[in-house]
Parts: sequence; C-alpha cells; structure tokens
Amino acid sequence: MKKLQKVSRKWISLSALAILFLLSGCDLKMGVLNPQGPVAQTQYDLIMWSIGFMLIIIVVVFVLFAVVLIKYRERPDNMNYEPPEVHGNTFLEIVWTGIPIIIVIALSIPTVKAIFDLEKPPQAANAEEQQEPLVIYATSADWKWIFSYPEQGIETVNYVNIPEDRPVEFKLTSADSMTALWIPELGGQKYAMAGMETTLYLQADHEGTYMGRNANFNGEGFAQMEFEVQSQKPEEFQEWADEVKDTAPKLTEKEYNKEILKQSVMGRKSFSNTHLDFVDHAKQDTYNKAAEDHEGHEEGMDMEGMDHSSH
Repeated sequence: MKKLQKVSRKWISLSALAILFLLSGCDLKMGVLNPQGPVAQTQYDLIMWSIGFMLIIIVVVFVLFAVVLIKYRERPDNMNYEPPEVHGNTFLEIVWTGIPIIIVIALSIPTVKAIFDLEKPPQAANAEEQQEPLVIYATSADWKWIFSYPEQGIETVNYVNIPEDRPVEFKLTSADSMTALWIPELGGQKYAMAGMETTLYLQADHEGTYMGRNANFNGEGFAQMEFEVQSQKPEEFQEWADEVKDTAPKLTEKEYNKEILKQSVMGRKSFSNTHLDFVDHAKQDTYNKAAEDHEGHEEGMDMEGMDHSSH
C-alpha cells in the first residue's frame, strides 16, 4: 500500500510539472482559444465539449483502475485464491459494448451539426439584421496570398480587410500547389486547390487585427506564407476600398504572370483591379493549360540538359 501511494504521488507530481511547463509556453488568448467570430466560437464550443467529455471518461477509467488495483490486490488472506473459470457475463458485455456506442453518438451529433452549420453563412441573432456575405476570392501562389474583391473591383496581396459583423465568403483556389487558408481566431482552415474552388465562411465580431497563414506545407517559403486580416467598421472598410480603387496601380496580366505568380516571398501590395479580369485559376481549363506549360517547360529543360551532356 505504501509503495502504491509513493508511485501515485510521483505521477501526480510529474503531471503537475508537465501541465505547468505546457501552460508556461502558451498564451491562452491566442488562436483557436480566442474566438473572435461566430464560426470560431462554434468550433471553440465543440472543442471544449469534446475535451470535457473525454476528461470525464478519463477520470472514470482511472477511478475504476485504482479501485480494481486496491480491491483485488494480493493480500495475506487471499494468497491461494484461484478465480473461478467463467465463460462470459452478458450484462458486462452489454455495458462495455454500449458505453463506446454512447460515447461515439455523444461526440458525433454536435460535430455533424457544427459541420453542416459552418457550410452556411453565419446567421445574425435578428433576421432583419442579416447581411449578404462579402465575397472575396482568395488565391494562393507560392508563397503569397492574393485577395480579390469583385464587388469593389480591387485586389490585395498578403493582407485582407473585412467589415466587422458581416459574413465573408472566401472562394478559395490555388495557382499552383495545394494550400490551406487558416485564420485561427476567426475559424478553421479549408484547402485551396488548383482547378477547383472551395468556399469558407468567416466573420469577425469586433474590430481588430488577426493573423492568417497557410496551414498546408508547400515548400521552401511555407513559413513566410502569412497575411494580416484587418476587421474594420463598415464605413471605414468602404473608405479603404475607395482609396485603393482611386490610388492603387492597375495590375497588368504581364506583371501578374511574371511577378505575382513567381515563386517568391513578397510584402503587401494593392491594385485597383483584379486578376479575375484575365484568369480564373478555379477553372479546370486554366489548370490544364498551366499543367501542360509546366510539363513542356520540364521537357525543354531535359532536352537542353541532354544536348549539353552530348557535347
């Protein structure tokens, strides 16, 4: 018994030190633990529900484990005890089969409900206050993010401004490798792939600045593939959009192909038009053409290498 107590105290001490170590390196006000919109709040609630439910299971299991260790330990009065041979217990088999089923159901129902809810624009508490989502095309290109505002007729690189309290519909695609757009404080990530389009709904409840990033490894510049999200009052957002439209340079197809799509890490840029005027990477024919050009370029490089080696 003393040995058991000593081992228990040791594990409790180690657990406390581990928790202290982990918390000392974490800021609980960051990322998914600091939801700043209805999408992030839904996901936060689901995470907390899952963690709480699993903690209950862990506590029950460890309590039962301790009870069994203590109650059925070897003692002087049962040194010669031989357990009876049994062929099963119907009640126990029902219990340990039913409990996992209940656990799966309890975790699945809120998860499935949240998944379907998040595929729609966030709903306002008052139906009369519901706004149409602001549509922003988010295109990834190694190693940068391009945000196109078709309604405002402007485009930004590596930063995106949005109005507070209004749903935002991000239409995601990629000009090359597969990526994933993630703004932890506003919601979970979703993949962006060339030749197709995915939709991600987000919303910021308050003014503020949030960091977004690529959540899918895509090579050398992956760590620098970040962008800033600025949530503004609606009137300030409109003033910003008008200013960009009036003062930013016009993006040309040549500049887009040679500078923006080039594999590189770059700073923030603004344009008074969008690349959607001359190319849409979500279309399959655009993806097929890009793939053919890439293959043709590689074949040309191979042939050039063979010519050099022959000389």
